[in-house]
Amino acid sequence: QEYLDRVIIPHGIIQDRVEKLASDIARVVKDDLVAVCILKGGYLFFSDLVKQIKRQTKQNGGSIPLKMEFMNVKSYKNDASTGTVGVNLNGIDMDSFKGRDILLVEDLIDTGRTMLEVLKLIKQYQPRNVYVVTLLWKRTNRNVTHYTPDFVGFTIPDHFIVGYALDYNEHFRDLDHICVISEKGKAAFAIPS
Repeated sequence: QEYLDRVIIPHGIIQDRVEKLASDIARVVKDDLVAVCILKGGYLFFSDLVKQIKRQTKQNGGSIPLKMEFMNVKSYKNDASTGTVGVNLNGIDMDSFKGRDILLVEDLIDTGRTMLEVLKLIKQYQPRNVYVVTLLWKRTNRNVTHYTPDFVGFTIPDHFIVGYALDYNEHFRDLDHICVISEKGKAAFAIPS
């Protein structure tokens, strides 16, 4: 498509990596888990990951008590960070986090600022442990926080990417693969300033 530069991670490779991440997480988190999906871009990764964690735990003869929550977080307009992090906690029972293991499931971490804000918020509710899994960790000079997630699917170069529920101004979430958006695509779907 003219709005995409190239595919960087095909769907089958994503699924293989999600299965491996689930295995790694299931080895570490064995008790009363609250999995928190960072919306909107993380919903597909979250769904695939939770299914794999449940499947692998069951295969190993176990069961993991699992509560799911959804947190709306926004920090981008067009292809740039807005400098502010908007977090919507509507409908989340944050008091239920106390004494439990929390798994934050994020689609992409680049500067680390958004995740640090979310972690600061979550830790106010005294969870036992907080783990962060991200599908994509972007190699960028803008990561001045030096934040490192606990589990990483793929490390990617500093390009604006779309697909597998990641968007550019609400476009391209429907793509199965993870792709680099072209300059033409950015221009076509930009939000006017």
